[in-house]
Amino acid sequence: MDRKLILGGELLEITLSRLCQELIENHQDFRDTVILGLQPRGIFVADKVQAKLNELIGREVPKGYLDVTFYRDDFRRRDSPLRANATQISFIIEDKKVILVDDVLYTGRTVRAALDAMIAFGRPRRVELLVLVSRRYSRHLPI
Repeated sequence: MDRKLILGGELLEITLSRLCQELIENHQDFRDTVILGLQPRGIFVADKVQAKLNELIGREVPKGYLDVTFYRDDFRRRDSPLRANATQISFIIEDKKVILVDDVLYTGRTVRAALDAMIAFGRPRRVELLVLVSRRYSRHLPI
């Protein structure tokens, strides 16, 4: 199967800048906001979003990585075992505004698993989802 590049180079930078500007409009000072990149590919997007936000607002927004492997609804249905990635969260998410970051929103199952996994670290005030690509006609869940 041929791989198709959907976003790259200058278009990726424009998209990230636009998304970060929208985040700034919604969060203003980011004092109670944290970024959680979903393992494995959402962490790269989270890194870029954090770097762009830090540049635009002049301070560092806390960022962590969340692995959802053991919270997936297909965890025990696979023929081969899933390999977990590291969860790295060095802050408390209790009563914070959390921006969940992933590369693609497809069925919604990874986001559902992320919500379950995130609750193990506290109860956030609000959760927002940021994805680069939304395949909106393929949802299995109402996300």
